[in-house]
Amino acid sequence: MSEFHDPVLEWYDEHARDLPWRTARATPWSVMVSEFMLQQTPVARVLPVHEQWLARWPTPADLAAEPTGEAVRAWGRLGYPRRALRLHAAAAVIVARHDGEVPSSYDDLRALPGIGDYTAAAIATFAYGQRHVVLDTNVRRVFTRTLLGVEFPAATVTRAERDLAGGVLPTDQGTAATWSVAVMELGALVCTAANPACATCPVAELCAWRAAGYPAYDGPPRKVQAWAGTDRQCRGRLLAVLRESDGPVHRSRLDAAWTEDAQRVRCLASLVADALVVATGPDAYALPES
Repeated sequence: MSEFHDPVLEWYDEHARDLPWRTARATPWSVMVSEFMLQQTPVARVLPVHEQWLARWPTPADLAAEPTGEAVRAWGRLGYPRRALRLHAAAAVIVARHDGEVPSSYDDLRALPGIGDYTAAAIATFAYGQRHVVLDTNVRRVFTRTLLGVEFPAATVTRAERDLAGGVLPTDQGTAATWSVAVMELGALVCTAANPACATCPVAELCAWRAAGYPAYDGPPRKVQAWAGTDRQCRGRLLAVLRESDGPVHRSRLDAAWTEDAQRVRCLASLVADALVVATGPDAYALPES
């Protein structure tokens, strides 16, 4: 596979973005925080929050010592705030079971709260230079196009897809780790979902999708996430009011943040159920303090 590996690795050497969780100084905790934050969130939005987070909580123990509400507050507008709770819970387990150090083994990482197969493989690979199949959206798109000639991958990872990725993973551990991040970067910067820059792709001549004439995707309809008017937007508005307050907030302030009564009540109840918000009185709410 050197004809496939070498161009991608050389391209990465020249074009890799200078991201704080990729530097030689980055700690495994920095990598772990970045992986939680980057789930369904662009790098540009993650960068300032990641910097602030690491400045405030440079180790898992620093985060675990704080109330969960502070993690939610610091998460800001990254979206999907349950990730903040899961990261806090993972930090507490790291302190309790791993002497405050992010574990290096895939199995130990997989056992942490909020960590699935992808995140465990990514942390083991990017923080510890191990050899694992790392399949995020960008990687899956690159492999689907270059190796299978299909524009987009299936909605969920298949066994065949995992076997395909494993088959092209370099055998050398260090090279495999670099390869994993290089393919991810290629998907993020060149082989993008819309308007891929095929003219600058280092493996354009090997791409099965290009050779086939760029056939359009003909699989099941791809989900397009809406935002305006959704429960996600409503929950975000309510959380923003609470994040910006130093203490409990009267229900009237939440009423003003979202005027559609039934949706607001439903979303507030879901925030309480998710432990992102606590009721401190009959008509008062706050971020959790434990």
